[in-house]
Amino acid sequence: MLTTLKNLFGLEKTDYAQLVRDGAIILDVRSKGEYAGGHIEGSINIALDQLGTNNPKLKDKNQTIIACCASGMRSGSATSFLKANGYTNVYNGGGWQTLNQKLK
Repeated sequence: MLTTLKNLFGLEKTDYAQLVRDGAIILDVRSKGEYAGGHIEGSINIALDQLGTNNPKLKDKNQTIIACCASGMRSGSATSFLKANGYTNVYNGGGWQTLNQKLK
């Protein structure tokens, strides 16, 4: 219960760099054009409106996934969508540039 409240209010700090070192996938849910304009090295790009398709890049529903976008809105939607579809270890990384700084 306490952890849930901490996460809800942003008090629980997620170590995104450690998640990546442990094998997390960084999923950028912006459009292809936005992604081409800059992105986190090693991230994969699946636009938010394409998440519903059967995507081979996201086969393992237990794989740790960190979603990002431009500001955190679409990544929040992606996180909710993935969790609702059985993905068990999904994080909203927020805006890609901010997330990129947290990975250094």
